[in-house]
Amino acid sequence: MAIQGISLDILKGQIFALIGSNGAGKTTTLRAISGFLGPDHATIVDGDIFFMGQRLNKLPPHKIANMGTVVVPEREKVFQTLTIAENLAVSVSQAGDKKEVQQRIYRYFPILYDRRYQIAGLLSGGERQMLAISQALLCSPTLLLVDELSMGLAPLVVSHLIKTLVQMKKDLNLTILLVEQNAAIALEIADYAAVMESGRIVFDGTSQKLLAHEDVREFYLGIRETGEKSYREVKQYKRKRHWLA
Repeated sequence: MAIQGISLDILKGQIFALIGSNGAGKTTTLRAISGFLGPDHATIVDGDIFFMGQRLNKLPPHKIANMGTVVVPEREKVFQTLTIAENLAVSVSQAGDKKEVQQRIYRYFPILYDRRYQIAGLLSGGERQMLAISQALLCSPTLLLVDELSMGLAPLVVSHLIKTLVQMKKDLNLTILLVEQNAAIALEIADYAAVMESGRIVFDGTSQKLLAHEDVREFYLGIRETGEKSYREVKQYKRKRHWLA
C-alpha cells in the first residue's frame, strides 16, 4: 500500500496508536520510519522523517535502530531453531549491561525464564510475541514501533501483553507507536490515535475523541449509537463524509 501525504507528530513519552483495516498502509508507515522498506525497492519519494531532530530518510535500518528507533515486527521474527536464552544471547544489544536487561525481561515475562531452554519454534504465538518484544528491548529503544501486537492471539494473552507494554513505557521512559487493527485494544492505552484508510490519515485526536466519534464506534468498534453491534452494512460514503466533520 502506497502512503500519501501523511503527517504524524508523536510526542516524547506518548503512546500513539495508528488504527485501520488490513491494507490501509499502517505497516508500510512503520517500515518507512524504521528503514525496513523491503525487497520490492520501495522508497520515500517525498517528505521527511525526523527522530529527535535527526533526519531518518535513506538511513539503513541498523543505523536507525542504533539511534533508538526499534521495531517489533508484525510476524514474530525470532530464531526458531535456537532456545529462548540463545535468542536473547545472540540479539544485538545496545545496553550497557546485557545481563541486567535480560533479567528485567524475565521479570516482565516470567514464562520466558521458565522455558528459557526451550526451542523458540515450539513456543506459542503469545510466547513468540513476548520474545520478539524482549529482543527489541535489548536494543535500548527510545521509540518502540509495535506492529499488530494482538494479531492471532487469545484475548487473555493480548491483555497481558498490553499491560506489560504500558509498564515498560513507565519503567523505561519509552515512546511507543502502536499499529493495530484491533481499535478497542489500541484506544484502551493510547494517549493519541489516528485512523488510516487507503494510505491516508482520515481522522486523529485523543483516544477519548476517537471513542466518542460515531464512525469510529461503528466501523472500528462495532457499536452503533443505539448500542447494537454492527459488523455489516459498511457505508463507505458515510465514513468519507464524517471524517472531515
